[in-house]
Amino acid sequence: MDSSILANIHSSAAVIATGQLPQVPATPFPQHNAGGEPDNLTETHLSNMLAEPALNGMTETGGPLGPNAREASLTQKLEGALGSVCPLLREIMVDFAPFLSRTLVGSHGQDLLVEGKGLSTFKNSTSVVELVMLLCSQEWQNSLQKHAGLAFIELINEGRLLSHAMKDHIVRVANEADFILNRMRADDVLKHADFESLCAQTAVERKEEEMMCDHLITAARRRDTLVANRTLERVLNILTNKHGAWGQATAGQAIEFLRLDAWEDDARRRKRLVRNANGSCHPEGTLKAAIEHGAPEDAILQAREELHKQLAMSRRQHQLQSTDLLDDSDFWDDKDLDSELNGSVSLSTRCRLIAPGITAPGMLSITQSEMFFEVYEDDIEYKKNDDEALKYCDHVHGKWHFSEIRAIFSRRFLLQNIALEIFLASRTSIMFAFDSQKTVKKVVKALPCVGVGIKYGIPQTRRASLMSPRQIFQQSNMTQKWQRREITNFEYLMFLNTIAGRTYNDLNQYPVFPWVLTNYESQELDLSLPSNYRDLSKPVGALNPSRRAFFEERYDTWEHDVIPPFHYGTHYSTAAFTLNWLVRVEPFTTLFLALQGGKFDHANRMFSSVSQAWKNCQRDTSDVKELIPEFFYLPEMFMNKNRYQLGRQEDGTPVGDVVLPPWASTPEEFVRINRMALESEFVSCQLHQWIDLIFGYKQRGPEAVRSTNVFYYLTYEGSVDLENMKDSVMKEAIENQIKNFGQTPSQLLMEPHPPRSSAMHISPMMFSPVTEELCMIIKFLSNSPICHISANTYPQLPLPSVITVTCNQNFAVNRWNSSYSAPLHSPTYSETNQSQPGQLPLAMDPLLMMNVAPHKRHLGDTFSQHVRMRSCCFVTTVDSRFLVACGFWDKSFRVFSTESAKIVQIVYGHFGVVTCLARSECNITSDCYIASGSVDCTVLLWHWNARTQAIAGDNANPDTPTPRATLTGHENQVTCIVVSAELGLVVSGSKGGPVLVHTTSGDLLRSLEAPGDMGPPELCALSREGLVVVSYGVGNLCNFTMNGRRLHHLSHHDNIQCMTLSRDGEYMVSGSESGIVEVWRTFNLGLLYAFPACEGGVRSLALSHDQKFLLAGLTNGSISVFYVDFNRWHHEFQQRY
Repeated sequence: MDSSILANIHSSAAVIATGQLPQVPATPFPQHNAGGEPDNLTETHLSNMLAEPALNGMTETGGPLGPNAREASLTQKLEGALGSVCPLLREIMVDFAPFLSRTLVGSHGQDLLVEGKGLSTFKNSTSVVELVMLLCSQEWQNSLQKHAGLAFIELINEGRLLSHAMKDHIVRVANEADFILNRMRADDVLKHADFESLCAQTAVERKEEEMMCDHLITAARRRDTLVANRTLERVLNILTNKHGAWGQATAGQAIEFLRLDAWEDDARRRKRLVRNANGSCHPEGTLKAAIEHGAPEDAILQAREELHKQLAMSRRQHQLQSTDLLDDSDFWDDKDLDSELNGSVSLSTRCRLIAPGITAPGMLSITQSEMFFEVYEDDIEYKKNDDEALKYCDHVHGKWHFSEIRAIFSRRFLLQNIALEIFLASRTSIMFAFDSQKTVKKVVKALPCVGVGIKYGIPQTRRASLMSPRQIFQQSNMTQKWQRREITNFEYLMFLNTIAGRTYNDLNQYPVFPWVLTNYESQELDLSLPSNYRDLSKPVGALNPSRRAFFEERYDTWEHDVIPPFHYGTHYSTAAFTLNWLVRVEPFTTLFLALQGGKFDHANRMFSSVSQAWKNCQRDTSDVKELIPEFFYLPEMFMNKNRYQLGRQEDGTPVGDVVLPPWASTPEEFVRINRMALESEFVSCQLHQWIDLIFGYKQRGPEAVRSTNVFYYLTYEGSVDLENMKDSVMKEAIENQIKNFGQTPSQLLMEPHPPRSSAMHISPMMFSPVTEELCMIIKFLSNSPICHISANTYPQLPLPSVITVTCNQNFAVNRWNSSYSAPLHSPTYSETNQSQPGQLPLAMDPLLMMNVAPHKRHLGDTFSQHVRMRSCCFVTTVDSRFLVACGFWDKSFRVFSTESAKIVQIVYGHFGVVTCLARSECNITSDCYIASGSVDCTVLLWHWNARTQAIAGDNANPDTPTPRATLTGHENQVTCIVVSAELGLVVSGSKGGPVLVHTTSGDLLRSLEAPGDMGPPELCALSREGLVVVSYGVGNLCNFTMNGRRLHHLSHHDNIQCMTLSRDGEYMVSGSESGIVEVWRTFNLGLLYAFPACEGGVRSLALSHDQKFLLAGLTNGSISVFYVDFNRWHHEFQQRY
């Protein structure tokens, strides 16, 4: 404590002496005299020592100071600087005087505080100057230096340490404060940036939303414009076709070009040719090919001439149709279009529309009930598409309601699982490729839950739509159906192609089918000889032993660091191969020209001969291609119906129609025989081995190596990940390689595919002949001719029955015995109706047999007297609950309940008496089409709704019957109709007129012209294969393809009153006035068999569901039931027996 007091006094004295914080003295203190007075201490010395703030004698204004002014200034400064310290020093001196008096002694030992009058100075003096002069005296300085120097130094050092620590603390606090401030500033900047980003993002989102809304509204307008133009085109087609109002004026002015329609039947066959508004002979392609391939000068001149003719004809056709009557501007101000979207958009994503030869980027938008696609026409990728090819793409401005969607399949695009194919109720499909598989899942979630449809036995869930091909194969029931022969080889192969990702929409993944025959040289083809069939256990490249050795040597000697070894550098299915097969059919002709740079290929490389194509596949090391499904159902692919000039081969032979094998006189016959070979036992017993090569365990891996079945690595799924590839140049290069090399289907099996069961194993009695053909005869009491008979005998129905209608307007519901099997002898009804009623196939309606309530079986007496009661005046629903009848004088047709004979519905629509009716096959819900023909020369197409059990109306008025389409073109009353929902066709004939073929949407496709004068068409039938059989007056028969080509015709010895086709369409059964029932081969109208003559003329015919029983309604009011076995006329039956 002592040292600290002294140190404090010392520091205070230093403060008083210097007017600032004390420093460690570098020089001794000034010397004092013995009395404590300072030696030579003058005011001037004090001012020099203490008056540093005076700035060397200068005033604050910068002028010199005088002596008086300097003294006044020094006193003021001392008072100002030390006025607050002196009271503290006085208090210390007074309070600690006893201690200080013993410590502060002079050089001679005197007490400086008491004897030196220092204490009195401290107590009594109030002047700062006096106190300063006391402390600055020599004695006081020496004493303080002696007794308080070390403590002062320690205090100074402690002060310094404290100062440094305080400084560090202050700096640290300042740094922390600066850090906190900077962080706050950074947070403010970040919040500001986030706010700006949020504002910018919101602005962008609003702008995108606005652009999307504008895009959707514009798309809606474009769609409606497109629909309006198509409607106008349909009207012009109706007016300008041969049977239209302008038909005679336009005859001969333009060639009618055709194209393959996208409509698919139940087996996914595209068979329908429709009018092609964009058709041409492509003379520009012929001219360019002739010039580049060095054709003779006369060929080039001819090509130029054809080009000029085509241009002139196009100008005339354009002037005639006047399609500029309607353009986009007519719709830009229609405010109703702004509200076209039903509900808000739940999902909107970029995607690419994949169509044959087309990749169109655009926006897919999905609402709660509809789906829209609008192409980005300004996108660079879109502009790469060929303009002519785009004319055949109907979906660039697409709109689809959810009710149209039937199935959704996951698909690959360029070997990446990023695509979807959506199958529609219009029997077409659309395909979209997305950016990632994650987007695919979002789209599936936004679309209706339809799965992969109802055909394959898989629950309709969204999970099913996202299943892999292998999962679909494992969970479907199609393999078992194929093994049990419930479906054909063709149908099973189409199933495998469909689930393995093969699609009509992507030419690089077109469905693939096998070559099945090897004999394309002989005059006749014997399908019973195994040598005429290909070995399906080997790929095409391994069929020739020498070529197989070449490919295996290539594989064994291959050395490359990156590319793995392979047998074949080409593939069995590529876009180029597909287009070469189908070059004669639009739109593939246009797509072929786009692929070839606008020209036809050299004639030697064109598909010109089936035999030559097979030879090339056996000897050319760069040709291992398989077939496409059209080889088994589309004869038009072998005909140059659009008259393209495809050039001449090196030997001068012009390339036109495809040269067929000698054993096929027509393309239709070639297709039929090729299909027969595909369905033969030789193919059925080894088809599973070909499936192993293409879809199964021999597709890749060691088994593929052993089977000589390894292709270039970029053809396999999983060989490259394009989704995560960053290098755009490399990505584009690999995409082009994938397109050029082809794509192998998805692998469905990792183990051998099970074989098909033999026909004898499935049905041992299949080829066993039945000695007796007539099963029974039922005779009705009325004796009135039975003009209509329909057999609804499916055992799954609540009441399997046969409906008959007699000419006296009575009908009967006769019970069918589904458990009946054909006997070896023929009992009559009178022999067995009492003793063995359960052993007959048919039991008479009890109301008519007992004559209990005949009014419950009477249709009324309001039929027109001008209508002849025929079989085509009546149709029944598939469950036999309702009977539809026409011929009423009030121009209606009526729906009757078969239980009570009461009228359920009266349908009006015609302006004349309805003369004939027809019903299509039913879908899974038992809905169907009903077509009605009338005296007013029109055919109306109606929709039977099985749920409401009535003819349905449109969406606006569902309770008011409204025709779905009005079919025109006839000039006289319609006499016969047949409608097929599967083919989408309506065939109708009129008195004195032609037989017309319409689509179910109302478009007139063509007329079927009979040779010479065969009379008016009386009856017509349409098979699943698309063959139309027409019976004309006086027993003339003629058959046509659905695309208008007449095949055969003959004159029958008897007048045919009725006819029906077998379920597969292979056979036709006819009944005549003389009571003869005959069986014909539908394709060539060859008479196969005639049953024993009936007791009266045959007025109506029907076949049971299992195709084993034939029912004939006779003019004497009886029904004859025959056992019929169509297998006896099958070519394989004939080979065995």
